[in-house]
Amino acid sequence: MEEGRGGLLSAGGVLSIIVGAFEVIGGGIIVALVSLRIALKPWLFSLLPDVPFVWYERGIAVFPILSIVMGSVLLVLGIIAIGGGLSAIRRTSFGLSLAGAICALVPLNPLGLLAVIFVALGKREF
Repeated sequence: MEEGRGGLLSAGGVLSIIVGAFEVIGGGIIVALVSLRIALKPWLFSLLPDVPFVWYERGIAVFPILSIVMGSVLLVLGIIAIGGGLSAIRRTSFGLSLAGAICALVPLNPLGLLAVIFVALGKREF
């Protein structure tokens, strides 16, 4: 086993975990804040002003629904990225490691790009 390859694979796994953690935190905050605003709007109507440029279709606010969907997708991508990073560090499954690195890349994060490159270069370690 070459030392440089193992280091690249571990670095790719760590980068996937870091980016995945940020995705989970960001997606969770988006979902929580939008859900909290929807739940508290009748109670705190005067304290929480409406978001500008929110359009309504058939009485349902489109912006909050899209925000919850996008936050949930980001949350799931982060969980997959963390799982893939752990798989890369443990050297158990190349497919899961690469999928996790790609999920770290999806929000167009440069660290995710490095994770994909490092995991791809470390394929021989599995």
